[in-house]
Amino acid sequence: MSAESLTAPPTGEVAAPTPQEMRRAMGAFATGVTVVTGMDRSDPVGFACQSFASVSLEPPLVLFCADHKGRAWPRIRESGRFCVNVLAEDQTDVCGRFGSSRGSKYDGLDWDVSRWGTPSLRGVLTRVHAEVYDVHVAGDHDVVIGRVLELETVTERRPMLFFRGRFGVEEQPAAMPDPWGWGDHWG
Repeated sequence: MSAESLTAPPTGEVAAPTPQEMRRAMGAFATGVTVVTGMDRSDPVGFACQSFASVSLEPPLVLFCADHKGRAWPRIRESGRFCVNVLAEDQTDVCGRFGSSRGSKYDGLDWDVSRWGTPSLRGVLTRVHAEVYDVHVAGDHDVVIGRVLELETVTERRPMLFFRGRFGVEEQPAAMPDPWGWGDHWG
């Protein structure tokens, strides 16, 4: 391979990917699904989030991405603390309620308030309790860095995975219906 073949084309020759192209290409990367929860004064809030990762072991840091158009993230940011609830494979109902902009998220849901003052969902795989450490604006999302305060392993079941617009990685049909509706904004 020659050095010339490694040279990137000028940016004017290739159009930037559309949001639909980004969604389709990034959908090939299977992710876990979480629900980020927090309190707004005495009201519990939360949103479904698949952009979650470990950042650092020392100090213990994690990150998640939240859409600027979301209603829950600004309220969680104000409180300064959050809990990342890692969902189990059979918790699609929990994901659906927190992935939608409609309805009351906590009505009829079993949950507890953690020692950190954040909502802890029951039956999840893991809970990561953290405080907002730093926030970086990145396009239409905030990249939120959290300093981990406590980790809780709750159950040892299979994780919920999101792949190509659907839950799980089994054989999928060519047409992929959207389980939440991309009009709903997570975060």
